[in-house]
Amino acid sequence: MLVGIMCFDKPDHVDLRMKTREEHLDWIQSPDIKLKYAGPMLTDDGEKSIGSLIIAEFEDLATARAIFAEDPYNKAGLFERVVIVPTRKVFPAE
Repeated sequence: MLVGIMCFDKPDHVDLRMKTREEHLDWIQSPDIKLKYAGPMLTDDGEKSIGSLIIAEFEDLATARAIFAEDPYNKAGLFERVVIVPTRKVFPAE
């Protein structure tokens, strides 16, 4: 199942993001996460991170949520809001 995970940082928590970044990067490369896309969500000017966007393949939604619970950013309390939803690739057509 393809799952989209949108994570919105708490305001003024860039220091926490940077402090836990290396752990997060190690976590996201786990073989349990079949990554399609991952990267920061940015302010309109593209200068500042305001969250994370992950699109990955998981066995099911419950598995995606369980694996995400172990994200070092999440465990550190970086996020104000998280949205985890199933998705489907439509474009570009393969």
